[in-house]
Amino acid sequence: MHARVLRYLDEVVRQGSIRKAAQSLHVAPTAINRQILDLEAEFGAPLFDRIQRRLRLTPLGELVLAHVRKTLRDHQLLLEKVEEIRGHRRGRVTVAVTTGLADSLMPSLIHDFRQQFPGISVCVRDLPVSAVLSAVEQGEADLGLAYDLPDSPLLHVLAASNWHMGVVVPPKHAMAKQASILLSECAEYPLILPALPLSIRAILNDFATRHLLALSPLTESTSIAFIKHLIRMGDGVAVLGSLDVMEENVRKRLIFIPLRDPDLQSQTLSLIEHAQRQLSEAARLIAASITEALQALYPHGRR
Repeated sequence: MHARVLRYLDEVVRQGSIRKAAQSLHVAPTAINRQILDLEAEFGAPLFDRIQRRLRLTPLGELVLAHVRKTLRDHQLLLEKVEEIRGHRRGRVTVAVTTGLADSLMPSLIHDFRQQFPGISVCVRDLPVSAVLSAVEQGEADLGLAYDLPDSPLLHVLAASNWHMGVVVPPKHAMAKQASILLSECAEYPLILPALPLSIRAILNDFATRHLLALSPLTESTSIAFIKHLIRMGDGVAVLGSLDVMEENVRKRLIFIPLRDPDLQSQTLSLIEHAQRQLSEAARLIAASITEALQALYPHGRR
């Protein structure tokens, strides 16, 4: 019964409403509402401010939620240790990643991981960089994987590697057979660029400023999948990271041409955990799988 109350409260915060939480948990909204009201009566103060059908945590609610999520994590760790003693590999792990990685690297990686560890369920959350940080800091994700993450005392880097950018073109494009290219050579072609706040755009803008290079994209987007679709349709060429087009490049659906500008900054890809929280066995296993996969894809890119 106690575990049920904790799950109810956690899901209400995640969903922002009792109705959505009830749908997610497949229970009646009245059951969740009654548990929350009983909890508020026990504490003698509201856990939520009810504003236009939305629930916002009060300061007391924030304190209770931190305890709830720690308790749920500890309970999950206990269950996994029990399964480990029994000789089974079980558990659940959540990985927060950025859009391009969710679309390119993660599907095959998770497929291979699930083949090896069928008892471990994996949730991959596709988030902006700032939300990846927040998800790990607040315990909503066990691991985070993103480019050019800012330093945080709450986070610990498990693995990091540097990845170069390149120009992405259709297979029959005039530049497709080049071994490498300068960014300035792309100026005569329609340009499709990742938009801010994606870190690759900040790197490109800094390079263009230092070299008095005019970057005038005809299309910008924060969606890597959208950019790749435009390239396949012949709408222009794009600058992306090599992992963004990993599978398409292998299958020759798109061609990745490395940029050889000597002072063009590379992207730092980091796998992070919470600095003060113990990873579960399931999270350690998938962290090892991610690290091994990145090393195999680009063994000389490690720091």
